[in-house]
Amino acid sequence: MSQCKIKLNATEDVKEFVDAASKCDFDIDIFYNRIIIDAKSILGILSMDLTRDLTVQCYGDSNEFNKTLKKFAVA
Repeated sequence: MSQCKIKLNATEDVKEFVDAASKCDFDIDIFYNRIIIDAKSILGILSMDLTRDLTVQCYGDSNEFNKTLKKFAVA
């Protein structure tokens, strides 16, 4: 299990992130405060406050998905 913080600034970013997450065969959650959303749900993520840094929790590992995480990672 791994965690990292990301920032999704635009609808296109959300779509790219969800597309990458959907290709994974393990669960991925995205959350802030007490709100937890399935990272494979585009409507769920779009309903979140995208002005915040979001925490991604992966329950598996994928090199392709890790590239997407690095693209949106917050320093």
